[in-house]
Parts: sequence; C-alpha cells; structure tokens
Amino acid sequence: MGRAQANGESVSKRKLTRRSILIAALTAAGLAVARSIHRGLAGAASLARESGFKVYLPFISQRPWPTIPPTHSPGPPTITSTDTPIAAPGPSSTPTGTSTPTYTPADTSTPTPSSTLASTPTATNTPTDTGTPTETPAATHTLTATPSPTPTLDGTLDPDPPTDTVRLVFIHHSCGTNWLSDALRAELNANNHFVTETDYSWGPPDDDVGVGTIGDHTDIGHWYNWFVGPHRDTYMNALYSNDVGGDENSGVSDPGGENSVVMFKSCYWRNSHLGGSPDDPPTVGDNPLRGQNSLNNPNHTVANAKGIYNDLLSYFATRQDKLFIVITAPPMVEPSTDAGHAANARALNEWLVNDWLGEYPYAYDNVAVFDFYNVLTSNGGDRWTNDLGWPTGNHHRFRDGAIDYVTDQGSDYAAYPSGSSMDSHPTAAGNEKGAVEFVPLLNIHYHLRQEM
Repeated sequence: MGRAQANGESVSKRKLTRRSILIAALTAAGLAVARSIHRGLAGAASLARESGFKVYLPFISQRPWPTIPPTHSPGPPTITSTDTPIAAPGPSSTPTGTSTPTYTPADTSTPTPSSTLASTPTATNTPTDTGTPTETPAATHTLTATPSPTPTLDGTLDPDPPTDTVRLVFIHHSCGTNWLSDALRAELNANNHFVTETDYSWGPPDDDVGVGTIGDHTDIGHWYNWFVGPHRDTYMNALYSNDVGGDENSGVSDPGGENSVVMFKSCYWRNSHLGGSPDDPPTVGDNPLRGQNSLNNPNHTVANAKGIYNDLLSYFATRQDKLFIVITAPPMVEPSTDAGHAANARALNEWLVNDWLGEYPYAYDNVAVFDFYNVLTSNGGDRWTNDLGWPTGNHHRFRDGAIDYVTDQGSDYAAYPSGSSMDSHPTAAGNEKGAVEFVPLLNIHYHLRQEM
C-alpha cells in the first residue's frame, strides 16, 4: 500500500512537472508571437499612414513589449542547411561551458573566439534551415565590466565604462528592439549606461510628415525632421527627457536628468537599398530626400543620403552637451537586394566612418559612428555563429589599443539572416557581436567628449 501510494505520488509529480514546463513554454511562445504581431501591426500602420490612410490602433502602446531572454547554447540547431560561410574561418576549438537562459556581458579586454549561439530569432519567423558550422570557437565571454576612472589627457583611448552612470536614448524600430533584448541592453547596463528608447508610436505627433508620431519615422530622410526641421525643438525636448524603457534596465540605476547620449538607427528594409553610385558626392543645397521616407523612393540615393547626414552637423555643433552616435542600418539578405544597391549601402557607411566628420570641428568629441552594417556582413561559419574576437572577418571594434575597422573580409549582404534565412533581421549571434564590439567604442567616445 505504501509503495503504491508513493508510486502514485511520483507519477503525479512528474505529470505536474511536465504540465508546468508545457505551460511555461506556451506562455513564452505566446509572448513571442504577441511581440511579433505588435511590431508587424505597428510597422504596417506607419507605412499606411505615410501612404495617406488613416489608421488608429489603440492597443499599440508606446511601451516596448516585455523582453524574452534569449537562449544561448554551445552549438547551433541540428538542422542541415546549405548556408555558406561568409568569413574565413578562425581558430578551431570545441565549445566549452554550459548554456544559460540569459545573455552574459562580455569581457573585451582580450579578443577571443566567440561562442556559437542557437536561439529563436525575435520578431521573425521560426528558422527552418540552419547550417552546421565549420568552426566552433569556445565560449569565453563571461565577465562583467566594472567602472574605472577616465584617463588623463594623454590621447589614450579608454574603452572602460564611465565612472558615473550615463543616461542614453536609442531611437530604433524592430532591429533595435531585438538588438537590445538579445545583448545590447545587458552590455550597456554592465558598462554603466542606463538605457531609454523610442520605437513605433513614440513621441509627439509628426507635424512634418503629417501623420503618425515622430517615433514612427526613422528613415534617413526623416533625420532631417528630427534634428533640423521646423519642429525639431518639440521632438528634441521629448527625446532628451524620454524615460520609456527605463524600467527594463538591470543592475544600474537611473541617474536622473536628461539623456546625454543619443543613438539613432534606421532600419535595413527601407535604408540599405540605395540608388546612385558608390562615389557620388553629397548633395549640396536643396535635397529632395529631406523629410521623406526611403521605401521605393527614387530620391533615396547615396548622394542625397550623404547630404542629409551633412545637414545634421549644424545642429550637433550647437549641442556640445550631448553625444550623438549614428548606428548604420543593418545589411539585407541577397534575395532582397542586389550587388549594386548593396555596394551603395557599403559605400555610404564607409563614408560615414571615414569621411563624414573630416571637416566637422568637433569630430569624435560629440559625434561618432558605429558601422553595425559592416559588423553584420561576416560570421563564424553560419548565421547562428559569430566571429566575435576572430582575427578574420569584418569588424568595427577596439583591439590592441586602437580602433579596428575592417571591411574587406566578408560580403555586402547580411551574414546573420533569421527566420528561413530570407529575413534580414539579425540573429542573436549577430546581435551579440554588434553589442560587444560597439560598447567599448561608445565608452571611448564618451571619455573623449568628457575631455573637451
């Protein structure tokens, strides 16, 4: 009787455990679907508004959806694919360590081969084909950075976190949301940065476009409205005081005051498909791209995009109390663009890094560029494996005491497509690489501004 009762209780516990796991899995899956629907509806609403339709979606809030922690494991999904490695393979090793349910900020003091990531892409379709990596570097990013004092004025680049907590705002749409949830927010928090953000439906009404809110519009042409146009002060006052997303930070407290760092990024599908030619000079004077969206717009060219970014510098020069950072738009998968348009995107982003600030009197003091596009054009063998810390591949990072900007060891296409490999939203592996390479550069530019 006692044994039978014990067996019955054991069976009941196993059933309860399985039921709890099932409920948890369904809850997480449902939340992911809800987030995807939320972003899709918001993006569709924005596009419809720009086309002249009146769209009202009262259930789309100005707050981001809850974050689902990414799952990082030592190996990629075990589904075969014909994915082709985009970067020359780095050192070969067998993964070590165990998988964890949350992202762990990296120690970037000594670049080392990165871990292989296997995760379900956020806000994209479920992957149906994934590659088997030819190289699987060992997981080494386990340490959390701690603040240290700024350097003396001896010209040394300082990638360490600021001593005092820095309040920043990130203007983005879906790729930025995924980047934050996959790795960027954790990396920023570990480096003493308190993050606020804007997304679809954020902010004051867009009185320049005439529909939606200013947060709906983040194409390259729209940056003119944000930072130069007649309603700029309205938008900037809301941006500097923004606290949306502040409750999602971890391990860092709100320092109060205004956001002192402004990161802004356009999305790939409207901005990494440019017309014109790679060497076209910036448009001077009247620019038909000012205030305009990029989608199917013949004015979305290399020359006009360069002209828009030049327009912004007049405002940035008046706000030496802020640090403005351009995050370049991510690359597109090959079926969604072609070699000519991809080469134009590459050329624009290299111009931003190498030439844009050449005559700006405050270059690198209060304006900087991170080439997110470039970082996402090489991988560690497949789209689920990054080449973080590898000596090969395309990078924009701090390495061996200098800024390392390599652009010729990959392609002009997305190396981390998600979903069925036709979606240009980066996978968690690409987002991890971008976060770990970006944050030390952010710290460097923050310290340089403090030394002004």
